[in-house]
Amino acid sequence: MERTFAIIKPDAVESRLAGQILARIEGAGFTVRAMRLQHLTKREAEGFYAVHRERPFFGELTEFMSSGPCVLLCLEAPDAIRKWRDTMGATDPGKAAAGTLRKDFGKSIGRNATHGSDAPDTAAFELGYFFRGLELV
Repeated sequence: MERTFAIIKPDAVESRLAGQILARIEGAGFTVRAMRLQHLTKREAEGFYAVHRERPFFGELTEFMSSGPCVLLCLEAPDAIRKWRDTMGATDPGKAAAGTLRKDFGKSIGRNATHGSDAPDTAAFELGYFFRGLELV
């Protein structure tokens, strides 16, 4: 079993899609090991996305991620990182495969409904950034 970190982003929460996304997460075979609704501060978003600090989209990204509540998740499944990336689809909803979350619920590259860790070290950092060990069942 492997764990990964996921976010249902503010655009999807605002559009009342969180329940549909959660149902698809469970339908895809993931077990939710931790979940919290949280409105990130700008500082929390900047810390989380610090790896992108020098990228031109950093300000827009952190502004968006702190614009409203999001759902933070720890997901577990065999090969969870790859499986979650496949379930989400490509970052650009226009290039995402049919039936993926981003194809079905994303509006643009910047507002693409979900986030997911891309590697084991990233998942470890991201899970630790938002969840204390006691919160992970």
